[in-house]
Amino acid sequence: MSEDTGARFWDDRYAQHEHLWSGEPNAALVREVGDLPPGTALDLGAGEGADAIWLARRGWRVTAADISQVALDRAARHARDAGVADRIDLQRHDLAETFPGGSYDLVCAFFLHSPGELLPRGRVLRSAAAAVAPGGTLLIVGHAGPPPWEPGTDVHLPTPQEVLDALELPDGEWELLLSEEHERVQKGPDGEPHTRIDNALKLRRT
Repeated sequence: MSEDTGARFWDDRYAQHEHLWSGEPNAALVREVGDLPPGTALDLGAGEGADAIWLARRGWRVTAADISQVALDRAARHARDAGVADRIDLQRHDLAETFPGGSYDLVCAFFLHSPGELLPRGRVLRSAAAAVAPGGTLLIVGHAGPPPWEPGTDVHLPTPQEVLDALELPDGEWELLLSEEHERVQKGPDGEPHTRIDNALKLRRT
């Protein structure tokens, strides 16, 4: 699908809600990155900016990319309110078409799932790996199953091993630090908490 189609899909989805996400940083980010020394970070699919703001508050300089201008406008407002706007570079990208330049000490890709053919996820994640500087960290988090309120989703949700295989990493250049599934509680459209299964993959470029 075209860039306009993808942007329209996500702009419309964000526009339907005052806050599409919780506003809290991803638990896997807090757990896996909290002990890393701050440097430069790339946040792919940054949404309303919660992860980028959490990183910036801890001294990271963050490039935050998303396809939705509605989401980026909210992220900019939230970053200003948090006092970290000067540490976050918000960039609009359809990752199927364009990708942020540069190399980074940390590259995060959280829940890069889209319906249909909106996002070539494997190719995007290979670009994410290529953007990691030597000694840097790649953290990929995704859903391991559909939400209870949308059991019939047509989005393929790969296992950690499938994600690792899709990265096509050169032998001897990466160290696998984490490959696991974990539970997470998420509120559904009904406002009730639901337990979901996510997976996480963490690698360090040697």
